[in-house]
Amino acid sequence: MRYKVCPADFIVEEQVRPRFVPAGAFAVYRVRKRGITTLQLQAQLARMLGITQTAVVCPALKDKRALAVQHVSIRGGGPPHLVGKGFEAHLLGHTERPLTPSDVLANRFTITVRDLSPTEVSHIQRRAEQISQFGLPNYFDEQRFGSHAREGEHIGKHILRRDAASALRAYLTLPFVGDTAEARKFKAFAAAQWGDWERLFGAAPRPSNYRSILTYLRDHPAGGEHEYRKALNLITPRLLSLYLAGYQSMLWNRIGGRYLVALLGECVAYGQLEVADERLPIYYRLPAQVDRGIAIQLPNHRAVYTDRGLSAIVAHVLAEEGLTLQDLKARILKKAYLPKGKRALFLFPRQLEVSEPTTDERFPGRSKLTLQFTLPRGSYATLVVKALAV
Repeated sequence: MRYKVCPADFIVEEQVRPRFVPAGAFAVYRVRKRGITTLQLQAQLARMLGITQTAVVCPALKDKRALAVQHVSIRGGGPPHLVGKGFEAHLLGHTERPLTPSDVLANRFTITVRDLSPTEVSHIQRRAEQISQFGLPNYFDEQRFGSHAREGEHIGKHILRRDAASALRAYLTLPFVGDTAEARKFKAFAAAQWGDWERLFGAAPRPSNYRSILTYLRDHPAGGEHEYRKALNLITPRLLSLYLAGYQSMLWNRIGGRYLVALLGECVAYGQLEVADERLPIYYRLPAQVDRGIAIQLPNHRAVYTDRGLSAIVAHVLAEEGLTLQDLKARILKKAYLPKGKRALFLFPRQLEVSEPTTDERFPGRSKLTLQFTLPRGSYATLVVKALAV
């Protein structure tokens, strides 16, 4: 099975409900984009309008390798239509405040899966019926783990253990799955030349946040914990927040998977989903007596788990990482924090439909299917596609 073979194979439409007013401080645009990230979209809009990038607010990130319809709020407004590289935007109206994630109601997906055998077609059709009835675990998927490194400890773990030197080394030398080829080349050089700040500064990509950090390290060569903490806080706060959220999400996935097995018991049959090099349990049927509205708090230093079994699982998962709940606060950072809140344990796609198989023009002799479904904000369509194949 293949998906995202081309952008038209993965279509997502963000559904929002902004409160429009006749004359508000923010203009809301409906944007159709292709082949660019949401951050690249923000940067383009800011340049076109001559404003700072912080004045362009998107309530959610959308995949680069997709046809995506999303919404943007711009402080101060703009023209009725905007067209740039990889996007076109149309003014919907004005609001008194920028859009936030809470304004996103859901996302509707249309996904083409390709290169299917008759057996795979039948399996997906059968699994779609099961998922429509029983749902699936609501794990965070790959998009959350751009800072995942296949070698070494996660940068978020170093930060929570208050090890600024190791966090900085991870940032500058470990290849993250979301890195560009240029960043990977620089990180390989940095790993070989660690400590030679002058040479690393000369090799750092332009422009990049690496250069700001290396300038500080070059000017403060003592290399003590104080200097490393100062340098670490020169990383863009948005990136630091993403690193923390990525590590927290990995912990939540492990907690959720183990709690799922404890909750459903051995009588339920399980398969495995792979997410960021981890194998997580997925069930095929959900017993009728199970509460479908269970939500688990994101692990942080203020989280309270009243369910004793869940509390024990949380403690065990953290102990495996050499952490406790009290460690889950980024005490060495000034402007980045772990997210708070709860996440539903179960995900129930709405209006899940699977087309009849048709001939796949890209893979001769094989078939393709079109999937359509709606998910609440914060859930991952790629996870549903993976689950259909398990």
